[in-house]
Amino acid sequence: MIELRTPTQIEQMRPAGRFVASVITALAEKAAVGVNLLELDELAHRMIKDAGAESCYIDYHPSFGASPFGKVLCTSVNDAVLHGLPHDYTLADGDLLSVDFAASIDGWVSDSALSVIVGTPDPKDQWLIDTAQQALDAGIAQARGGNRLGDISAAIGDVARGADLAVNLQFGGHGVGRTMHGEPHVPNDGRAGRGLKLKPGLVIAIEPWFLHTTDEIVFDPDGWTIRSADGSRGAHVEHTIAITDGDPIVLTARG
Repeated sequence: MIELRTPTQIEQMRPAGRFVASVITALAEKAAVGVNLLELDELAHRMIKDAGAESCYIDYHPSFGASPFGKVLCTSVNDAVLHGLPHDYTLADGDLLSVDFAASIDGWVSDSALSVIVGTPDPKDQWLIDTAQQALDAGIAQARGGNRLGDISAAIGDVARGADLAVNLQFGGHGVGRTMHGEPHVPNDGRAGRGLKLKPGLVIAIEPWFLHTTDEIVFDPDGWTIRSADGSRGAHVEHTIAITDGDPIVLTARG
């Protein structure tokens, strides 16, 4: 079921968006050589408690998860690109880290992700992150009332093809509201002019993620962490946006 939010409800969603953005920013600043992934999860957990927010992850248990997630943050390193379960791993120089975080405040959810390089950057990894960000920006630019869902997907896919990157369609963006994942699914490639007509009040997360040399993925035994099938590195970025008659509202805008 696809739900449209009133202007009042979208205003009520802004605190969750600002909070999620603040946590993502703090995590990016904290990520450094020698920092453990469990320290990042602890930081996010503490910020949730201090804000009186609620985690969307800790009890989350979809069909593909071996058990409830149990942490409040996704941390994906190098060849891991999505749903990385925080564990006892200390970040090393040159690691490509993606963090994905969702939380609710007053019953409204926001969801966001970014990728950063820890320590000395590999130019190829920075290029991959920059390309994912370009795809996110292109998708957001098409998220306007009167357009079609396929316009968002096609814009993302066009950036990927222009960079000679393959696109995996198993996981993508999604509706956001009272829960973290809802309808509609927002694929990271598609055909312009096709699909659901975008109406003001639709709130979605747009989240391009790319791997250097493949679109094939494998799951860790934990049932959560998703890696590239060939060991190549991945980047993941995401914003929660609200569609209006004009420019979209980026609820998780940072800075």
